[in-house]
Amino acid sequence: MGLLKVSKTDTENSNDKVEQILQGAMQEFLVHGYAATSMDRVAASGGVSKATVYSYFQDKQGLFKALVERLAKERFQSVFGCQKLEGEPKKVLHELAVKALNEMLHDDEYMAFMRVLIGESGRFPEIAQFCVASLIKPTIDTLHNYLASHRELNIPDPEATARILVGSLVHFVMTQKMMHGSDILPMESHRLTDALTDLLLVSLNKNNS
Repeated sequence: MGLLKVSKTDTENSNDKVEQILQGAMQEFLVHGYAATSMDRVAASGGVSKATVYSYFQDKQGLFKALVERLAKERFQSVFGCQKLEGEPKKVLHELAVKALNEMLHDDEYMAFMRVLIGESGRFPEIAQFCVASLIKPTIDTLHNYLASHRELNIPDPEATARILVGSLVHFVMTQKMMHGSDILPMESHRLTDALTDLLLVSLNKNNS
């Protein structure tokens, strides 16, 4: 019996179907939230049959996790690139902070998706935990490893420092954009990124003075 051959066209068609389903799912989750979105809605929005959706995704949770994974991969690569973090700390940390903040502030779909995720986290903690594991933890781990590798920074707790950096950026986005507080707490984003970089490098500057 010969081996079943999968043609390039079959693979491309499969990828197209997955993309249709994910795009349809994204729109449904953004409009109706996690709880109210059904696989029927996703199929209709994606222009495929319900059976096709189930042939690629076991259930709604699996479909939502696939969206989180794709979002995490896209955002991580956009900010960090595909290579290990290397370079002079002041430049690297400042560029990372600026990229991360711009990504979060200027991507309306990302912002809307995070609103859904946070809003549903009380009833569905497992999807919120998956987001932390897929998106937040890799970011903190990467920063932690970079800070720890630069002993000249003299940072006593690189992991906690990485959390402070990420937390400051997320808090800025939440108050300025998600909670519509830019008129109440006005601040240009460059002031935050500049201040964060300066704070992280205080120890290094003291050692060199």
